[in-house]
Amino acid sequence: MQYKLCEIADIVGGTCVGNDVVINHVFVDSRNCIHSTETALFVALRGERHDGHDYVEELYAKGIRNFIVNKTFPAENVAGGNIVFVDDTLAAIRAVAANYRDTFAFPVLGITGSNGKTCVKEWIYQIFRNVKTVSRSPKSYNSQIGVPLSVLMADSASDLGIFEAGISLPGEMARLERILHPDKGIFTNIGDAHQENFADIERKIVEKLRLFKKSKLLIYCSDYTALHKVISESEHGYSTFVWGNGDGCDLKILSKTGMPNKTVIKTAVNNSVLGDKIGREQEFAIPFSDLASVENAMHCIAFALSEGLDINLLKTGLANIAPVAMRLELKEGINKCTIINDSYNSDVNSLTIALNFLDGLTLYGKKTLILSDIMQSESDEKKLYRQVSQLLRSRGISRFIGIGEALERNSGYFIANSNIPDCKFYRDTDRFLQHCNKAGFNNEAVLLKGGRQFRFEKISRLLEIQVHQTVLEINMNALVDNLNYFRSKLNGGVKLMAMVKASSYGLGSTEIAALLQYHRVDYLAVAYTDEGVNLREAGITMPIVVLNTEPDNFDIMIDYRLEPEIYSINSLVTFLKTASGMGISDYPVHIKVDTGMHRLGFVENDLPELCSILKNRQEIRVASVFSHLAASDESKHDKFTASQIEKFEKFRNAIKKEIEYSFIGHILNSSGIERFPEAQFDMVRLGIGLYGIGIGTDSKYPACVGTLSSAIVQIKRIDAGETVGYGRHGKAAVPTTIATVPIGYADGLNRKLGNGKGYFTVNGKPAPIIGNICMDACMIDITGIDAEEGDRVIVMGDVPSVSEIAEATGTIPYEVLTGISQRVKRVYVSD
Repeated sequence: MQYKLCEIADIVGGTCVGNDVVINHVFVDSRNCIHSTETALFVALRGERHDGHDYVEELYAKGIRNFIVNKTFPAENVAGGNIVFVDDTLAAIRAVAANYRDTFAFPVLGITGSNGKTCVKEWIYQIFRNVKTVSRSPKSYNSQIGVPLSVLMADSASDLGIFEAGISLPGEMARLERILHPDKGIFTNIGDAHQENFADIERKIVEKLRLFKKSKLLIYCSDYTALHKVISESEHGYSTFVWGNGDGCDLKILSKTGMPNKTVIKTAVNNSVLGDKIGREQEFAIPFSDLASVENAMHCIAFALSEGLDINLLKTGLANIAPVAMRLELKEGINKCTIINDSYNSDVNSLTIALNFLDGLTLYGKKTLILSDIMQSESDEKKLYRQVSQLLRSRGISRFIGIGEALERNSGYFIANSNIPDCKFYRDTDRFLQHCNKAGFNNEAVLLKGGRQFRFEKISRLLEIQVHQTVLEINMNALVDNLNYFRSKLNGGVKLMAMVKASSYGLGSTEIAALLQYHRVDYLAVAYTDEGVNLREAGITMPIVVLNTEPDNFDIMIDYRLEPEIYSINSLVTFLKTASGMGISDYPVHIKVDTGMHRLGFVENDLPELCSILKNRQEIRVASVFSHLAASDESKHDKFTASQIEKFEKFRNAIKKEIEYSFIGHILNSSGIERFPEAQFDMVRLGIGLYGIGIGTDSKYPACVGTLSSAIVQIKRIDAGETVGYGRHGKAAVPTTIATVPIGYADGLNRKLGNGKGYFTVNGKPAPIIGNICMDACMIDITGIDAEEGDRVIVMGDVPSVSEIAEATGTIPYEVLTGISQRVKRVYVSD
């Protein structure tokens, strides 16, 4: 992409002020500017929770000079900037993307549907990448913002473009069609996703079909009867290529033969043109056995046939398609390292996204990138690796390790990059492993970004801390979704404090704190001083409140800029004494008042003395006054909750009247945010809701964040009457198949779940725990479940849920989460 700024102004109908510079990169997230500041253009978008205009000055201070902003934006704030003023910045980025799309000399494939869009896109890319230069949407960039960004990332010299388009509301697809107007289309399937926003399934199908308004060909499966009916009965200008199990399809499935990790699909080609060209019957083998993969593969086959791809190339490509890993994994590494494993794909756009993720890890001063050759059909190899080296220039990469013959040939671009002090190159992964010094990786973030054929899992295994098969997987995207869900309930200007005490409720403190800092929450809160110290030493710079303060640690809190909760006259006097002795003034403190919880906090009788001290001492400044609701999640106590809120307001007003300066007031916790929106005051505190536990006011949120899983290590068949486990409490009433799973009470699995009170999920089916739970293992009944040794077992996640386990053991979700042992490895995943 290359435009002059005044060209962009003409395209979007805006007014250009400043220099007419050349633009070759557009971005909308102020945290993710990685290209040259001279040629990058920031588009300030307004959303429900954030306004990009709030970050223009910050970007200007970092060297960005080119902006698209709303006409009302005060230009004097960025004097010397090159600015395009428009009525609607989102409409502007769409217009630029649509204009760039019109310059494409290559055909565009558009993909929509309820599921499978990303997988189909990636498999088509894998099949065609050795014969065509393919530009495609990175990851799942299929939204109203993702689509224009995807188009603007495309290489104008490509042979094929593949873009996803997803919608959730009526009217959205027409806007995406104006950008993409694909030459060919794939409608993967139709399901219930976002159905609540459409009158019926037919209306949703009609809306999605708008993407193909100007297309020449649409590929779909006639087995989705509602989809087939709507297309068959509608007027449209495109031809169709239909596949399915029924007669009359252009490509009919005759049989599917499943075997371990493989399916052979036998098809009949009923399209006369194709049939004469490739033969009427064809067999295709894919290295997957699930039905969803078969469906996705059939879309790929149909598209490849429509493109006239050589049948042998198609069969070879299908036999070698790789799983689509649509997320990055964070794992604990050796020598206090964090390993970021991104095996999604290897191209410039996905590298950009992975580097953005690496930027969000503020915990490490040292960052290492291990990159393989980028396996794409780029005719100009030197141009490709020059672009990659430029991409790394402003990213703070301390060490670059290139693996592959192409990177070796082009090593000079990286060595010449003075911003990367340490560069090394290896012909292949095995040579790197032969020369790798594990001790050389220490207290750093290591990003692994490699094509599948380079087998970077070998490097990952080398650098990870080796632990047993039981893993707690934390879905960072779900956590951010939960954060945004609760943010959407807040009034304008209301701040948010996120609770990360007790290692973020057992899910891991530093990684989650870094993510929350990246997403600009206003405060973090921990229980004890040492938790706050750990966060500071890990690179967390945002305000941190310590809730359970201990007078002996006040000096440490000041040294580490931790803000104390002050809950009594004694704690206040002691902190003042410490602050005075250290020559501190205006130190932020948080005043806790007791409105009925009766745990910690000032009571009404303390008010006169409290106010007298606060208004006469210069060592401290009240940052906030707050209280804690005792039962906001239970409707039977709503009258009591209302009385707490009323008492708090009186406390707050009394203190405000005496000290005569403003401070933050807050009382709502997670359930309070959902049930008492009138009491948001100036800030809310988000705790358990952030981590996936709610009160059920919304069927989708909060989303499950943590999934505790293990694996079957042994399967046995026992006869009726035989017993299982310590004490012989598990007894088989009939011939039974049992599986041993390496998780026990030392991992945090409550013994009360034994003897059938609890269950795990194996291949989508419940498997009751049989017998007593042991320290390091337990046994489950998998009779009637198709399972093998090595199969994954869900101990806790969507099913069974944390709340379900808590109810079965007579406790609360907090205890279940925080009780997961530290010997269970935490793995952080992100799309």
